[in-house]
Amino acid sequence: MANELSYLSPAPGSTKSRTRLGRGEGSGQGRSAGRGSKGQRKRGTVRVGFEGGQMPLHRRLPKRGFTNIFAKRFSEVRIDRIAAKFAAGEIADTETLKARGLVSKVESNGIKVLGNGEISHAVTVRAAAFTKAAAAKIEAAGGKAEVV
Repeated sequence: MANELSYLSPAPGSTKSRTRLGRGEGSGQGRSAGRGSKGQRKRGTVRVGFEGGQMPLHRRLPKRGFTNIFAKRFSEVRIDRIAAKFAAGEIADTETLKARGLVSKVESNGIKVLGNGEISHAVTVRAAAFTKAAAAKIEAAGGKAEVV
């Protein structure tokens, strides 16, 4: 009978009831209700970061930099790394580049191929963007640079 779910209760002493503040001196939390004596923090709330009228830290520190919200973000791959991982006649697209470990995370605007290094065999590369040097080197080797 005592093994039923309806008889379950927390172990004695494992739960603690919340402290009732401001309920008389005998409760141990009467009078100032644990807030100390006088002052702004006793009488009302103070917003986060408020330093008593002193200029707050977040306003004292200098602002630096600028984030362009319209910037296009690409995952970049060098052409010599594509040449090392792909054989002649293969297609290098987003899925295969990720599968072979050339990109770990594909950014919001896709993949951009950079012209660093050399490529000697024909590979079809499908990406969101190419540098002029990368496109020229791929086509010079007999491959195709296709913008997806």
